[in-house]
Amino acid sequence: MKNNMIYLETHSLDPYYNLAFEEYILKHKMEGDYLLLWQNENTVVIGQNQIAEAEVDLHFIQEYDIKIVRRTTGGGAVYHDKGNLNYSFITDVKEMEELTMDQFARPVVEALCGLGLDAAVSGRNDILINGSKVSGTAQRIYKNRILFHGTLLFDVNEEMVAGALRADPLKFQGRYAKSVRSRIANIRGFLDEDMGIEQFWNYLKDQIGKNGVMEKGVLTPGEQEAIFTLRNGKYVTKEWNFRHMQQFDFSNKKKWHGGILEARVAVEKEKIKQVVFYGDFLSKTSLDETERALVGRNYVPLDVRNILNRYDLEKFFGTITMQEVLDTIFMV
Repeated sequence: MKNNMIYLETHSLDPYYNLAFEEYILKHKMEGDYLLLWQNENTVVIGQNQIAEAEVDLHFIQEYDIKIVRRTTGGGAVYHDKGNLNYSFITDVKEMEELTMDQFARPVVEALCGLGLDAAVSGRNDILINGSKVSGTAQRIYKNRILFHGTLLFDVNEEMVAGALRADPLKFQGRYAKSVRSRIANIRGFLDEDMGIEQFWNYLKDQIGKNGVMEKGVLTPGEQEAIFTLRNGKYVTKEWNFRHMQQFDFSNKKKWHGGILEARVAVEKEKIKQVVFYGDFLSKTSLDETERALVGRNYVPLDVRNILNRYDLEKFFGTITMQEVLDTIFMV
């Protein structure tokens, strides 16, 4: 990213509005570098390819009036409250092959290290302090722009995290499996000198902008109205957050190095009638294009491979490979 950056706040705790705000900036501010810092009230935010009912305890979130909303990036479900601070970087895409989590997470890691914390990027999309997860990240490509965003667990209610999220058992296979609650930690607990969330917010903003000019951006009334329209027409709807689950002939779920991938396939007369992919893999764009391309094709590995070969699969499935996609679809 460039040194000069435009800084925006949503001035809202409404998760539906905040995600609409983020999408609007991504799709309508096509020049310049943007930093957004924002918070949600008690909310579970699920990845674009996840099944809401499989990721959350619906009885728990209803009891505690926790909202649920789907974002447009991949990855897993996360819990937000006012002890969590979210950050979003929006900038130009350079070379696709050079896009790495590290280049976008580095300013956040450096800010945490500036507080005397042992912070580092780890795994597919996490930032850790002393081995505990304090941030999960995801990204999305839109035309020549990229959105990279993440959470920062500063002083989150860990009991609510454990109660609201229903972790997939596939995530915790092996000797070193841990519960969701035991894998995460709050940044505040690691600080030698205590600070509140507002002080941390201001510190993070100042540290990210310290090497350049940070200009505070302002949206027009028309832009704000457009964000509300997107909120009400998309993010608040059941159609977006709870997708219709029809019956499929075949369903298979596997855990790969790049994440959990589930394929559900409806077949008619040996041809694919519909295919839908779910999971917490780190896609950078919607899978709609690949799912549509497979409709009407023979339900055989060679035909599916030939179709998928037309696409840059890393954009759709992250680091999950072609063979792993095929093995999931055909239950190998």
